[in-house]
Amino acid sequence: MRVAVGLRLGLDLCVPHECHCGSRVDACGVRSFVCKRAPGKTIRHHAFNDLIARTFSSAGLPVTKEPSGLFRSDGKRPDGFTLVPWSSGKALCWDVTVTCPLAESYISAAARESGAVAELAASRKEEKYADFDGRYIFEPIAIETLGVFNTSARHLLSDLGRKISESTGEAREASFLIQRCSVLVQRFNAILFHDSLPAYDCTD
Repeated sequence: MRVAVGLRLGLDLCVPHECHCGSRVDACGVRSFVCKRAPGKTIRHHAFNDLIARTFSSAGLPVTKEPSGLFRSDGKRPDGFTLVPWSSGKALCWDVTVTCPLAESYISAAARESGAVAELAASRKEEKYADFDGRYIFEPIAIETLGVFNTSARHLLSDLGRKISESTGEAREASFLIQRCSVLVQRFNAILFHDSLPAYDCTD
C-alpha cells in the first residue's frame, strides 16, 4: 500500500541507493520499475498473462498461451491465442506489456494525457505483429504501472466481463476484472521496488 500511494502522489519511497544492475535509484524509486534485470518483471508478465488467459476461459473461450505456429519472421510469438473465433470468424491473439509512465523517456507523453504511454506501448505492439493482419485479430494489452490501460484493451476486458456476466449473473464482472488487473500491477510494483534494494547478509 505504501508503494502504491507513494507512486500515485509522487512521494519519496526510499533513500537513494544503487540498484543491483549498477544504476542509481532516486528517492522516488522510479529506476525500480524500469530495470530490465529485475527478476520480478518476468514473473509479473507471466502472472498478468495467466490472468488474461483465465479470463478468456471464464468467458467460455478456450485459449492457449504462447502458441506455436504463430511466429513472426524473428521467431517471436504473441502471449496467447483463442482456439475458437472471437469475431468475424477470426481467432484473437493478444500480447501483454506493462510500462512505466514515470520513466524519463515517457514523462513528456504522460504529462500530455492520461493513458498516453499505454497507447504508445500498444501501438508498438501492433507494429511488432503487423504481419498478422488479415489472418487473426490482434489485441495489444498495455497497462501502465499506475493502472491505466490502452483504450482497445479496456474494450476487450469490458467485452470479456460482459460474457462472464452472462454466465454468472453477476453484473459487476467487468469491474471486478479491471480491479484484479490493477491489484496485480500494484502488487508487482512493490515487488519490483524491493528487488532494487540491496540484500542484507545476516551472516555478517
